[in-house]
Amino acid sequence: MSHQIDIQAFLETHKQLVQAAEGLSKEQLTWKASPQSWSVTEVLAHLADHSIVVSFRIRDILAGTTERLPAFQQDAWVNGQKANEAEAADILETFGQLLRYNGLLLQRLDDGDWEKSGVNAKGDPVRIADIVAGFTKHVSRHLGQIERIRQAYSEAQAVV
Repeated sequence: MSHQIDIQAFLETHKQLVQAAEGLSKEQLTWKASPQSWSVTEVLAHLADHSIVVSFRIRDILAGTTERLPAFQQDAWVNGQKANEAEAADILETFGQLLRYNGLLLQRLDDGDWEKSGVNAKGDPVRIADIVAGFTKHVSRHLGQIERIRQAYSEAQAVV
């Protein structure tokens, strides 16, 4: 039963991200407070990337692999793919499709599957249930980041 709640929260992250980006112009979506910081578009790209990595991690655990689960260099991924040149709508669509695909998989899992675990890049055991809950929390933290970027953009425009 609690896994159904986890799945629903997991699936709702797409709607939350769409709402967070709603009404933003291309300039607002790609604006950066500094060259080292991320834009809203880059945050969205990072979350799509994270969804790809989580997809792999869940499937690797279900396959019974004994290899450490992969980490990824988030800044290098965002920079390497020139994420700020992408369309936020395309990123959100991809994120939504990955989410739905993973949601279908998660709905097929039984209680034993949710407890299966792998070893993360740090060497710590991590269960599928932890991965799903952690992903949802990760998106929530980035929703806060998007709000901070929106606020910083507004403040920067007020100064001009």
